[in-house]
Amino acid sequence: MQIAILLFDQLTALDAVGPYETLSRIPGASVTFVAAERRAHRTDTGSLALLADATLDELAHPDIVVVPGGPGEAGARRDEATLDWVRAAHESSQWTTSVCTGSLVLAAAGLLDGRRATSHWSALGTLGAMGAEPVSERVVVDGRIMTAAGVSAGIDMGLTLAALLAGDEVAEAIQLGIEYDPQPPFDRGSLAKARPEVVEVLLSMSRFAPST
Repeated sequence: MQIAILLFDQLTALDAVGPYETLSRIPGASVTFVAAERRAHRTDTGSLALLADATLDELAHPDIVVVPGGPGEAGARRDEATLDWVRAAHESSQWTTSVCTGSLVLAAAGLLDGRRATSHWSALGTLGAMGAEPVSERVVVDGRIMTAAGVSAGIDMGLTLAALLAGDEVAEAIQLGIEYDPQPPFDRGSLAKARPEVVEVLLSMSRFAPST
């Protein structure tokens, strides 16, 4: 099973690494980071880089497609070569997936027209304007497209996909193996739970400004 995780400059690291940590543990799975160029791609903080081991042309028809988000998705969804790859890969993929604002790349490729999909809460309006039916849920499945909400939801998506591909026991074993048992110190992980002043602080940080 070939799994391709798309890279581009200024992606959010966990959007790509969360699914990698879960999907790479499925028996028989082979995960490859792909991009327009074989090189290191710096994440949105600039302090971490992920290496693309294959070009888009070299892995044109993966079984699973994962598109992460982050500030760099704005460039990715305006790059015709990237969009052409997403469209072509989706034609033969078992699953086409996204994390966070990666769903905006899927929408730009025309894959989400009229489909239920999710994204980071700050991008749901943009997602709707691009033709999708935005849904404020952690993981959304519509046909063979699976979208995950913001950043950490990529782990949930990976486990959901692992269960569909390899069964619940394998997915549960992967969850246990990575000790994914969230117990956050604050109950502020969704817009519905956040205090207004916390939202204002977050929006003042450019990394989390709404995508347009």
